[in-house]
Amino acid sequence: GDWDFWVDWKDRRLWVTVVPIVLITFPAAVQVLLWERMRLPWGATVCVLGLLFGEWINRYFNFWGWTYFPITLVFPSQIVPGAILLDVVLLLSGSYLLTAIVGGMAWGLIFYPGNWPVIAPYHVPVEYNGTLMSIADILGYNYVRTGTPEYIRMVEKGTLRTFGKDVAPVSAFFSAF
Repeated sequence: GDWDFWVDWKDRRLWVTVVPIVLITFPAAVQVLLWERMRLPWGATVCVLGLLFGEWINRYFNFWGWTYFPITLVFPSQIVPGAILLDVVLLLSGSYLLTAIVGGMAWGLIFYPGNWPVIAPYHVPVEYNGTLMSIADILGYNYVRTGTPEYIRMVEKGTLRTFGKDVAPVSAFFSAF
């Protein structure tokens, strides 16, 4: 969905929570089918690779082909590490229950650290017209999209900060749970 399209919406709260919860359904279903029918423990990884291939085709033709929106600003999330962990837990345990509990938790917990190398350059703080903001926010203001609600940019303000300074580990825990 929208939380995974644009780099300025890939925040430390809702993106880390929403995307792994929504994305685990298809890899888990393919994993069950391949494990039940052929005893192959790499169903989640195959599903994720197919999903990423389709997402890259979508991002290229829809964002670059139609509107010339920079493709580096609409990359899909890195979900391969989580799929590999799901498959490894199923391979080692052979149990759907352990895979659902341990593998699902690993899927949610590895999502944000797996995306750090790609996301980190866009979260560098810079001063822009006297305001301190991230590069992702500046790109969001320079590449305006129609229908973008401005309250989305205020996603970092809220009550989740009461858990501590950094909200990403708390969001990742909720996603893993």
